[in-house]
Amino acid sequence: MSFCPFCKKKISMSKAFCSKTCKENYFDLIAIQIPKPFVKRIYIFCNEYEREEEIIKFAKLHNWKLDLLKSKIKKVAAKMGYEDDPSVRNSIVESCYED
Repeated sequence: MSFCPFCKKKISMSKAFCSKTCKENYFDLIAIQIPKPFVKRIYIFCNEYEREEEIIKFAKLHNWKLDLLKSKIKKVAAKMGYEDDPSVRNSIVESCYED
């Protein structure tokens, strides 16, 4: 058995993705590039409401799906230290010990 790269469901070995939407979301998520100054600006200078508005404007500007953009921003923010995400924190700690 194999797993879908986007949703992690079990799929047969002959398939790459479990559905067409998973395939589209996977490649859309890869295409999303978040500039670090944008993340810094929305986490330092904006409150929760303003941050949500900025993310919505950014999604409309680049024609990206809002839910994918939010998940990507959370990952980038966690790597930059603005949000606490245990999975990202563990990967950063592990990469420090690999050197």
